[in-house]
Amino acid sequence: MFDRRLVRNFDFLLLLAVFAIVLLSLLIISSATMDSLSGDPFFVKRQAIWFLLSFVALLVVINIDYTQFYRMTHYLYGLNLLLLLAVFFLGREGGGAQRWIDLGFFNLQPSEFAKLFIIISLARHLAAREGNFASVFSVIPTFFHVSLPMGMIFLQPDLGTALVFIAIMFGMLFMAGAKARHLLLYVVGSLVVGLPLLWQVLKDYQRMRLLSFINPERDALSGAFQQIQSVIAVGSGGVWGKGLFADGTQSSLSFTPEPHTDFIFSVLAEQIGFAGGVVLILLYVFLLFRVIRVAALAKDTFGMLICIGVASMLFFQILINVGMTIGVMPVTGLPLPFMSYGGSSLLMNMLSIGLVLNIGMRRHRLMF
Repeated sequence: MFDRRLVRNFDFLLLLAVFAIVLLSLLIISSATMDSLSGDPFFVKRQAIWFLLSFVALLVVINIDYTQFYRMTHYLYGLNLLLLLAVFFLGREGGGAQRWIDLGFFNLQPSEFAKLFIIISLARHLAAREGNFASVFSVIPTFFHVSLPMGMIFLQPDLGTALVFIAIMFGMLFMAGAKARHLLLYVVGSLVVGLPLLWQVLKDYQRMRLLSFINPERDALSGAFQQIQSVIAVGSGGVWGKGLFADGTQSSLSFTPEPHTDFIFSVLAEQIGFAGGVVLILLYVFLLFRVIRVAALAKDTFGMLICIGVASMLFFQILINVGMTIGVMPVTGLPLPFMSYGGSSLLMNMLSIGLVLNIGMRRHRLMF
């Protein structure tokens, strides 16, 4: 049963930051899609419904003491692998990748939920180590813990989400007590040994994205077209933007690709300008600050590491997505948290914030 005394520790500011970003998302999705659909608010209505459902899921999560998840981690890890395995047999293909399971009313993307599952299971794995990372080899069991689900996601293929797993793992390892020089050694070693091997197994379109990023002029009408149009949209918005609802040339004339999903930041920058982009970035900075604050106040290592995992996941996705839209990162297909259209992504992010709120509410043990 929910104890009302827990409300005293509820982080309303964190939830308010999430609400502000989602409301901005609905505005930009509406502006980016309604003109092309002759005024039909299909996408914004669906995203609003997913937000309401996700908020209900958040309320459910905060009512379950997060320490209960500690005992469920093995089951969650197994469920994670089963869902990822099911994609190869039941998955629906789209955009050159097989990532979704069609449930009729909803296309489930298991790789999105795999992020949260791995954060919870890795938090228990690392908490049990109690900071015992004296040797350079002491982090190897953690690599094995992450490598199986990450490898399954890479084979879908979904390189972007696989990279999110690496960001989560290194962020949590560092806060769990692993030495920075050991982690840096693994990063350098992985780049030297792994990049040539990775290049051999990448799909043709993935190679094209990387080559186009290095030299956009080489393939401006094909591989680099998305990113070039996105950069044009961002630059054309100026300081205050061109205005919402079909006033932006790039978005209204469909030059900007995937305007309501992967490249929603470029639509925002074109329509409400540099000022709007700064507001969104500041909201993200505030959100991440509140998550890290909860991590610092958590009553145990398990809760602290979950918060660090969520912060690492969100930070990496924000960095890559925004960097992609302004041309300083290659195109990966990672959604912008709480902004990009998509039910699986929004639900997973809301569940993650629900878990952080849960940990913050229970940072002090109730004595009676």
